[in-house]
Amino acid sequence: MLIEGSKFTIRTWKKTDMAALQKHADNRNVSGFLLDRFPHPYTLADAGAFINSKLSQNPVVNFAIEINGEVAGGIGLEFRQDVYRKTPLIGYWLSEQHWGQGIMPEAVQLITNYAFEQLDVICILAFVLSRNPKSMRVLEKAGFEQQGIIKQSVIKDGVVMDEHVYGINKESRV
Repeated sequence: MLIEGSKFTIRTWKKTDMAALQKHADNRNVSGFLLDRFPHPYTLADAGAFINSKLSQNPVVNFAIEINGEVAGGIGLEFRQDVYRKTPLIGYWLSEQHWGQGIMPEAVQLITNYAFEQLDVICILAFVLSRNPKSMRVLEKAGFEQQGIIKQSVIKDGVVMDEHVYGINKESRV
């Protein structure tokens, strides 16, 4: 699986991505905005376990973001059960050295298009911690709209905060 962006490539994970994944993911400025399941510190063992869990995906729903020949981020869809089975969550992260270059809005848009065109998806949602306005802007640039705010519903690093809900529907996208 390979999707070309203007400055990057979205592709399946490879075992050879371990060192680059560990290097770019081991950053508190990255993990501080993600779910606790994204560890900090991010060790080589964490990178290996993550990549090994993604090698046999079918369908492929979690991708490496490669910039200049090196993995520098990740993006993926998390499918849920029951009435949510056609409404996955999207998540993403990018190495801090590549922030502010327009990479993530384009990557989110490309994966959104992939999901709507190749997978049986009717809506994609994203949940963003209130302390991450840059991620909210990424989603807005990619065509997502804010659906609401769940007040004081999450805790990250001992801080209780709001969670912002963003979504895009198959029929309403541009």
